[in-house]
Amino acid sequence: MAFQLNSVVPWGRNIDEYFSMFNLSDKDKELKIAGFGDGPASFNYEATGCGFHITSFDPIYQFSREELGQRISEVRDIVMKQMAENKENYVWENIKNLEELEEVRMSAMNMFLADFERGLAEKRYVYHELPNRLNCENDSFDLGISSHFLLMYTALGYDFHIKAIDEILRVCKEVRIFPLVDLDSNPSSMISEVIEHYRELYDVEIHETNYEFQKGANRLLVIKR
Repeated sequence: MAFQLNSVVPWGRNIDEYFSMFNLSDKDKELKIAGFGDGPASFNYEATGCGFHITSFDPIYQFSREELGQRISEVRDIVMKQMAENKENYVWENIKNLEELEEVRMSAMNMFLADFERGLAEKRYVYHELPNRLNCENDSFDLGISSHFLLMYTALGYDFHIKAIDEILRVCKEVRIFPLVDLDSNPSSMISEVIEHYRELYDVEIHETNYEFQKGANRLLVIKR
């Protein structure tokens, strides 16, 4: 079935959040980094401006800037209403309240939209839908990162997540997945099984991060050779 834009809830994060979620630092400028499921995050735009080498992969990049902007406008109020109804599931420290959250998210997504067409031309934004094979050679990237997608959407099933991670590991020497909770903020039911699956061939570790917005979501899965 074709990927439908009306099934997407675009919600973008910024470079500071990416740095915290994935334990990144300025020394990682030397790495070729691939982001999977980046959506309308401003990380690619901001990090590229700081000298990083980022390629973002996401199925929403098949759509136009206008279509994506329209979809963001359509879901903005819906998402904020859901956030208000579930405030107790979040840690209001770095982001103090709902008003600041909306400002941070919209700022990130507006930066993405402003950069999108240029990023497409520069091949920094690439249309791709996991777990399909990427148009990349083995070991094309040093690091692959995935935010708020892999292991979170448990309804996609274990086989989907394994195939997706396998494909990322084909093109990336290391993958980092954040967070390790599901959509209801419960520990992902797949974590133990995924670790067991990969530990015979890879170094698999769980690291703590200094990022916690969703309660209990402050751990990062690292799989590397």
